[in-house]
Amino acid sequence: MTDKQERDIEKGYSKTDFVAKLRRLADAIENGDRFDIQIAGERIYVPVRAEFTIEHERSDDEEEIEFQIKWERDTSSD
Repeated sequence: MTDKQERDIEKGYSKTDFVAKLRRLADAIENGDRFDIQIAGERIYVPVRAEFTIEHERSDDEEEIEFQIKWERDTSSD
């Protein structure tokens, strides 16, 4: 079993790249496929069982919308 380091990375993308990633994600969800993405040099495999949420945050001077994808890691295959 491989221990994965904790990580909290936020990476910016151009509008074109962001749209392409969203389209690939939407296609994978719609087709019932696993979604694969590379973020800051690490390949991430999002399983079909993942849960999807949308979060909205507001403070005095800004607003934020986060599209979130969460899943429990299957430690038997790490």
